[in-house]
Amino acid sequence: MYWIALSLSRHDDDGERTVWGWHALAFTPRVAWLDEALVLEVSATQRLWGGRRKLLARLLDTGDALSPAMLAGAATAQVALALLRLKQRGEAKPPSIDGLPIDTLTAAQPHAGILERMGCRTWGQLRALPRAGLSRRFGAELVNALDRAYGEAPESHAWITLPESFDVKHELMALATTAPELMWTAQRLLSQLQLWLKARNRGVLAIELEWTLDLRRLNGKMLPPTEMLQVRTAQPTQDMAHVRKLVNEHLSRTSISAPANHLRIRTIETVPWGGIPASLLPEDNKPGEKLHEFVERLSVRLGENNVLVCVEHEDHRPEQMEEWKPARSHAAGATPCAASEALYPTWLLPQPIELETKSDVPHYGGPLRRLTRLYRVETAWWEEGGPACRDYFIARSSEAGLVWIFRERPVGEGASRWYLQGLYA
Repeated sequence: MYWIALSLSRHDDDGERTVWGWHALAFTPRVAWLDEALVLEVSATQRLWGGRRKLLARLLDTGDALSPAMLAGAATAQVALALLRLKQRGEAKPPSIDGLPIDTLTAAQPHAGILERMGCRTWGQLRALPRAGLSRRFGAELVNALDRAYGEAPESHAWITLPESFDVKHELMALATTAPELMWTAQRLLSQLQLWLKARNRGVLAIELEWTLDLRRLNGKMLPPTEMLQVRTAQPTQDMAHVRKLVNEHLSRTSISAPANHLRIRTIETVPWGGIPASLLPEDNKPGEKLHEFVERLSVRLGENNVLVCVEHEDHRPEQMEEWKPARSHAAGATPCAASEALYPTWLLPQPIELETKSDVPHYGGPLRRLTRLYRVETAWWEEGGPACRDYFIARSSEAGLVWIFRERPVGEGASRWYLQGLYA
């Protein structure tokens, strides 16, 4: 077996310790906390990462997501922890386990003074003492710890598991008086979110930022303990560069009621991650920002109601076939064009214009001459206004050129009315 012990540079940050555990789970399922260190057993997985050296390099490569860590490795977790403590103190590694100082064994630390006065300063000297007397004098745990350290007894650990959702709170380096000042801490938390997403193999769709206010009352007005905002993406992603841009746009347009001292990020919606789609076609691998990412960022900057997208509907009435809605909440998708839609005009009027009729011949800049046979539409019988009963034609006007007209057939008695609905370029 081979154990790695990691010592974090910030032991007081519970969020940092938690995320380091999540990060380690990407390399082996056997991860646990042993005293102040994070221990990993990697003998069964190091070949998957190209060997021990490459595994250690990737384990320590966390970018700006986590603080740097110091590590040591050995055949058992207790020995790895002892070597890590020696490394932190700047002491040389002994040639064998027997030469480890007595105070590097956790179970022996409460008795280190007595043992040293007895002339017992190393693990080897401690192990040479009679087991029965050592157990009676200092307790059975010291003997059991020695057995575990030398691999003569099985080790038992509370293994770390990944939570179902990401929820990390971080203390700000200084009080934030404006929302954009939260961005530095948000970037760090988003990098930690990326580690969790990769470990869980999920893509994020929505996150929530929550900041804790440092004041409870301002100008005689009670303040809520926290404030929050939600950030959503149209497509699941593990790319934090895009999420950072969205968060930055939101924060630049958000005001906070009072200075904030903590920031918390949690996931609201995630989905299984299928990976980044790859293609060999050059037109599918264009550099730069993707269109949907640009639309999302622009919607935050200009307002959702100012960036619209055409949403298609299955309806036989041309004016009901599409609707303009906010682009962030509706993705535009191309649908197959029906054979009848090939005759639709290039310019559809917002509202049909009723035409003047003489001797049942519609006029628009003169009499219109019908060029095609009728295309009949009968639908919307379920709506309050009654069914739409129309006969569509392509006609020619001496002044306007080709036009698209329809004759509205009355359900009961009455004359038919003609309308202009589109023009051809």
